[in-house]
Amino acid sequence: MCNKWRQRGISRVPIVHEVLLRSNPGKVSILGDGSVAVEVGGIELGQGLWTKVKQMTAFSLSAIKCDGMGDFLDKIRIIQANTLSLIQEGLTAGSTTSECSCEAVRICCNILVERLTRIKENLQEQMGSVEWGILILEVEVNLLTGQTTILQSDIIYDCGQSLNPAVDLGQIEGAFVQGIGFFMLEEYLSNSDGLVIPEGTWTYKIPTIETIPRQFNVEIMNSGHHKKRLLSSKASDEPPLLLAVLVHCATRAVIKEARKQLLRWKGLNESDSTFQLEVPATMSIVKKLQCLL
Repeated sequence: MCNKWRQRGISRVPIVHEVLLRSNPGKVSILGDGSVAVEVGGIELGQGLWTKVKQMTAFSLSAIKCDGMGDFLDKIRIIQANTLSLIQEGLTAGSTTSECSCEAVRICCNILVERLTRIKENLQEQMGSVEWGILILEVEVNLLTGQTTILQSDIIYDCGQSLNPAVDLGQIEGAFVQGIGFFMLEEYLSNSDGLVIPEGTWTYKIPTIETIPRQFNVEIMNSGHHKKRLLSSKASDEPPLLLAVLVHCATRAVIKEARKQLLRWKGLNESDSTFQLEVPATMSIVKKLQCLL
């Protein structure tokens, strides 16, 4: 294109620019909820430092290959570091801050992966000796008062090779009833100062003889030899407590059906019957969720 008042030019100039790599600190913390907090010495100025560090963290930690790591990038949070958390933070200059920070994070992640891999392998070896049990039960809920009655429960619990079946049987029964108290009765109330409000069983309801299922069947199963357990025995104290969650689930199923039935009587949409049943599911909470008031 040629124009009297506008002209164009093309030029080609090769350049060689020396960059200096300097040490930058990094810190990677894996928190209890599975999220990851990362700190680096550089400062985000719009150059994409945090984006690159976040990607490097996700890439390096993905070597653990654990379940539930989908959308792992969303679980990583970059925190602006200070001299209290990272000493000798270094400079944000020279066009190498991102690369140096990513290298520091990569080294941190490799150390964590090495540690977590050993833990993962140990857990996988122990998977064969995990306590397990199964429970089937039937409950009855009084829609007017909110009282839940357990009509029958059938528990099969793996004790390995029980050291004392009579003792283990009592522990299983006691832990299950204690779990019923946790999921259905024992409401822990506190005031604004954090002090417990209930002073006794008049307001703090613990399991009683009426809490025990009307028909309470428990069977201990000997699952065989377990070389990593004492004489092949397994724990029977706390694990059975978790089975009591089924009482809460069964009560929730009753409430859900009752709410649907009430909506049908009123000619309303049954899809509006969603609710959340708190723990513990006390009589007052169950009664309120029936929507009969």
